[in-house]
Amino acid sequence: MTLTPSTIKPAFGARRTSKRLGRGNGSQKGTTGGRGGKGQTARSGGGSRTQIRAFRHQLLKVPKLRGFKSHHPKNEVVTLHTLEVLFKDGEQVTLDLLKKRGAIGTTSTGVKILASGELTKKLTIIDCLATKKAVEMIEKSGSTVKF
Repeated sequence: MTLTPSTIKPAFGARRTSKRLGRGNGSQKGTTGGRGGKGQTARSGGGSRTQIRAFRHQLLKVPKLRGFKSHHPKNEVVTLHTLEVLFKDGEQVTLDLLKKRGAIGTTSTGVKILASGELTKKLTIIDCLATKKAVEMIEKSGSTVKF
């Protein structure tokens, strides 16, 4: 059998047949059509509104969302201690190398170096932002920063 749009069918049991109401008393769904006796619930559009009231009460319990989330992604953060651990003396520090060595998750947002820890090795840092104090500490160790 070839596979065409006309031969595709849902899996067995994936579709449920609807109740056929009002087709005579022999079907067990005649007369009242499976709605029981008289009253509000037997009418079309009738029925209990308690579910909606309860839902409103649940909504009121949920605290409002405050503040906002910026659409501008922040830079990935790397500390001087991380550079000390991951790189050897005389190496170049680039975005791709930082990602390869697991210091950052993505290169698209850029990197900012923070002055946490100490740097003793001479590194060449390329295309990375840095805080003023981090730049001082980097230059003090004999390393260079190229923005």
